[in-house]
Amino acid sequence: MNRLALALLAAAGLATALPAAAQFQKPEDAIKYRQSAFTVMASHFGRVAAMAQGKVPFDAAAAKANADIVATMSRLPFAAFPAGTDSGQTKAKAEIWSEPDKFRQGATTMQEAVGRLQAAANAGNLDQIKAAVGDVGKSCKACHDSYRKD
Repeated sequence: MNRLALALLAAAGLATALPAAAQFQKPEDAIKYRQSAFTVMASHFGRVAAMAQGKVPFDAAAAKANADIVATMSRLPFAAFPAGTDSGQTKAKAEIWSEPDKFRQGATTMQEAVGRLQAAANAGNLDQIKAAVGDVGKSCKACHDSYRKD
């Protein structure tokens, strides 16, 4: 019976420790994480956008691969905006924390547009990719205009 109690206690301790382990150790860690996620996302989005704009030849496989990366990355940075990460080496405006619902809606709008880009890239349809690139670009600009310092 003692082994069972000890095992349950260990499992409970582990379960309560996991959320704490998932947190960023320092505010600058969160800032670096979100900046890195946005940088990777922008780089891969730029590759698809260049095809959509005719700056580079269209390559359906490359468009799909890059759109898949953009879709994955679009979900990552928003966990890295906890309280206390509004100062330091960041371009984030204070409105992110004073208007969290609007900020989250902007993230959702962008993620939905990225989902449409991924679907268009999966279909290999350049015309659909062009339209989707425009929508993603608009959603990024809207968020930058509201929540990013120059």
